[in-house]
Amino acid sequence: MSNKNSNSVAVHILDKEYQVVCAAEERDELLLSARHLDRKMRDIREGGKVIGTDRIAVIAALNLAHELLQQQQQSETQNQSVGHRIQTLQKKVEQITQNSRQLEL
Repeated sequence: MSNKNSNSVAVHILDKEYQVVCAAEERDELLLSARHLDRKMRDIREGGKVIGTDRIAVIAALNLAHELLQQQQQSETQNQSVGHRIQTLQKKVEQITQNSRQLEL
């Protein structure tokens, strides 16, 4: 990241402010990410089972990592399904093309 394209952005997570340097075009995504993390951490804190900011942060990170892995697995499954459908359609098109050629003869 070059300095002329980066800016310091203040993000607020669990009532603390953090200055984060990011590219100007990534600012909105950073702010959305910080709000999402703040919500997750507040939910965990309000649940009352985890005490301490560090522990709340670790649990939030684990939950977010778990959600990401689930989404990746779903995406892979969907990609495999789409790939299978495409192969099936390709075979049908080939069969129709061959039948069409045979009829022309």
